[in-house]
Amino acid sequence: MAEDGIDHVAVTYERCGHVEGPFFHGTKAALGVGDELVPGHGSNFQQGRVSNNIYFAAALETAIWGAELATALAGSAEQGRIYVVEPLGPFEDDPNVTNKRFLGNPTASYRTRHPLRVVAEVVSWEGHAPDVLNAMLDNLARLREQGLDVIED
Repeated sequence: MAEDGIDHVAVTYERCGHVEGPFFHGTKAALGVGDELVPGHGSNFQQGRVSNNIYFAAALETAIWGAELATALAGSAEQGRIYVVEPLGPFEDDPNVTNKRFLGNPTASYRTRHPLRVVAEVVSWEGHAPDVLNAMLDNLARLREQGLDVIED
């Protein structure tokens, strides 16, 4: 049972229909409505790694982190982008966060090996304060130095 008293129903490729959107994807990439995100591109979080999945969330806050981290880790001073996306196939809980620090999937993070279609862009969103973003980047760097920045992909 999760901390909030609600049981987490695992989201798997076989059982994902109960999860309702909207779904969001945070990125550094400029995309248009109708574009499809597909696996097989470089990871935003590990240099030289090709990602087998596309990651997305049902929580806007999670997508904001994705957009901010993707641009910061790429060395870009531009604001990232957040898109409303539609999964075109089944998906599952993101094992990189589910049950890692908190029970269940409080970040509402998912991944899929199928395309995501962009249906809209979230044009008005507020990022984190610079000190909060820098603290997250410092934590990621610390994990990387310790060899603990493992991504289950």
